[in-house]
Amino acid sequence: MTHPFIPAIILSMILFYIKRLWVLFLDLPRWLRPGLGVKRWLVVMLFGITLISLGIAVVIIDIYRTDSSEPAVLTILSYASLRFLPRILRAMIFGGSGFIFLAFGMYKLNRSLLRPFLSPGSDVVNTLADYQRRNRGPRVVAIGGGHGLASLLRGLKLHTRNLTAVVTVADDGGSSGKLRESFGILPPGDIRNCLAALSNDEAMLTQLFQYRFSGSPDLEGHSFGNLFITALADITGSFEGAVVESGRVLSVNGQVLPSTLHNVKLVASMELPHVLHEVRVEGESKIPAMAGRVRRVWLEPDTAPVFPPVINALLTADVIIVGPGSLYTSLLPNLLVPDLLASMRSSRALKIYVCNIATQEGETDAFTAADHIRALESHVGGDVFDVILCNTNYSGTLNSTSVWVRTDEETLADERTHAADLADNSHPWRHDSDKLAQTIVNLYNEYTGTLT
Repeated sequence: MTHPFIPAIILSMILFYIKRLWVLFLDLPRWLRPGLGVKRWLVVMLFGITLISLGIAVVIIDIYRTDSSEPAVLTILSYASLRFLPRILRAMIFGGSGFIFLAFGMYKLNRSLLRPFLSPGSDVVNTLADYQRRNRGPRVVAIGGGHGLASLLRGLKLHTRNLTAVVTVADDGGSSGKLRESFGILPPGDIRNCLAALSNDEAMLTQLFQYRFSGSPDLEGHSFGNLFITALADITGSFEGAVVESGRVLSVNGQVLPSTLHNVKLVASMELPHVLHEVRVEGESKIPAMAGRVRRVWLEPDTAPVFPPVINALLTADVIIVGPGSLYTSLLPNLLVPDLLASMRSSRALKIYVCNIATQEGETDAFTAADHIRALESHVGGDVFDVILCNTNYSGTLNSTSVWVRTDEETLADERTHAADLADNSHPWRHDSDKLAQTIVNLYNEYTGTLT
């Protein structure tokens, strides 16, 4: 007995496919517009399908033919259909040539459709394979700010498309500080750098986004990207909306998120020369400018809520990376957002701290790797990171205000430490994007291998 719901299910499926075919039929004129480079390859594909069908028809007709008397026209057609050849050979000729036309048409049609998304000289198959490989890459959350985070993202985007950059919003200097003061928006500078680093087109669009005006008193020091994000914030009505739209313009791999949407201020307690007591210094840009030693930093207000999408990114991440970047003014302003740190602790991801290659004047003068770790963990606790990634390449010349952050014995004694050559040969005080990203991917692969 037929189940009463089966006819209804079959009818609904038929109606569904009829609807889809009708939509495709209505959309067909748009695909046949001149200039798209689609029609010619559709014709080639149809010709190939016709030849394949003809090859199959030859076999079927020969099998079922019973009448040997044929009109003259049919005799001519039979020679045109290569009847004088064995049936199997004819079928192979028609079918093979049809398959060649069909494959060639499909290849050229794909080239036509994908042309806007292919870089010059690239191959469709390799491009698609690379896209799928990066689409299956690990979910990575990188936390920080400044040029260090941008450099890390530039390398990671070659390995995965599942990238989230969590960026500090405590910046109050330069162009970002002026826009923050004038328009009351969050500082866009570090977010701009990350968007540019994650862009699929790091040529003209990125150069435009990073372009800095000069010569005009009103625009002096402002970057185009900062002004662009500020304008979008006014148009969309929110800073986070402006960041999303900017990402679409630049076609970024992943997403860039502010650590909080609250207007926070970074404050430091510092020891200054010839001053007996610790001094309070307000403002991210003022801390490195003071000739002293940072003892502690905090946010005001210290209860700023985390941007909710950051929580989801952290809890679903496979890898969480903190650094490289300015210890007190780029990394800690993110980790001092209470809910962000709590989410990071709760995440099951592999957590990596990337130590700087060189010291930073006004923040980490004469710091070793152990000093960096000690200062970081005095603020966030000692049980956050699974891996401490340090550089071992000390070749090259640093500027007069920096020294190497050496991987000392105390750091090497820590079982979490992983040391490798991470330095950029042309700029030895910076991390090499490719070396750093590859090392992190290798660590993740080892970590997942250990878990399984």
